[in-house]
Amino acid sequence: MWAAVVMATIVVASEQDVTRPTFAQWLEGVREEALGRGIRPAILDAALTDIDEPLTTVVERDRAQPETVQTLEHYVSQRVTSAVVRSGRQLVAKHRSILNRVSEAYGVPAPVIVAIWGMESNFGRFSGTYPVVPALATLAWDGRRSTFFRGELLDALEVLNREDIELERLRGSWAGAMGQPQFMPSSFLQFAEDFDADGRRDIWGNPADIFASVGNYLRGHGWVTGYRWGREVHVEPDVADKIQNDVARRNGSCSAKRSMIGALPLEAWQRLGVRLLDGSRLPIADQEAWLVQGASRNFLVYQNYDVILAYNCAHAYAVSVALLSERISG
Repeated sequence: MWAAVVMATIVVASEQDVTRPTFAQWLEGVREEALGRGIRPAILDAALTDIDEPLTTVVERDRAQPETVQTLEHYVSQRVTSAVVRSGRQLVAKHRSILNRVSEAYGVPAPVIVAIWGMESNFGRFSGTYPVVPALATLAWDGRRSTFFRGELLDALEVLNREDIELERLRGSWAGAMGQPQFMPSSFLQFAEDFDADGRRDIWGNPADIFASVGNYLRGHGWVTGYRWGREVHVEPDVADKIQNDVARRNGSCSAKRSMIGALPLEAWQRLGVRLLDGSRLPIADQEAWLVQGASRNFLVYQNYDVILAYNCAHAYAVSVALLSERISG
């Protein structure tokens, strides 16, 4: 029986190897699809001709993302440090004029924009060295999320087609995220801003465009002006057990959202026994909240936290951004 299973597996694998196109053949299909979308042949020749094989380092990085393999608490402790907070405050002061105009235009507080900038590229100090087009081609070819990354690859070619950036400067993360805000190409096409009206949406080196693009992204995903993201709360172990048993988990498009509990009005969380860190009662408000549970820290979060998750749907990331923004603002 075991031998038969093994032989069947070998036959299926062999059939798959025969029917699957080579990487070069697959790239040719991408080229044809891009031509159909109106991307100029010269752009495709420059961007695709020298991609000989997938980048193995990109696949390895995709399997070990820190937001998913580290605990929330460890991730936060590594990224929300005194040095990072100090840098964030200094840069808010340095760019205060631009940030004030961006904040007024998009309704997003400057410390939130700067916190995301800090998390994504260490305040612009490092935005990635991977060539974006080969990295996206590798991930689309790899098969784990091929549909998503094929779309991003085509959008990256469209970014080149619109001449917002030259091919030699189109470098980013292993996942194809671009510029100091680390936008995926689809996000660039939808949310990148030319805030200083110089004719280019430069998220690689122009602070006005960088800040405005982050603000536009958050506004576009539903940021509510004047509302907080949430707050850290105290949950006794017996209360946590009761919540796990009695309160339904959220539905969502990513695992982070599916791990959230609720939503419930703050009054309901109060009745369940959730308290502020000092043990006092929750400030009752009309908006509903979800509960995010780490290994040792708990957070009641609102709509604006959901918007941060739209940037990166991992609680370790979203909580880090939220806490960093609070510390930057003082």
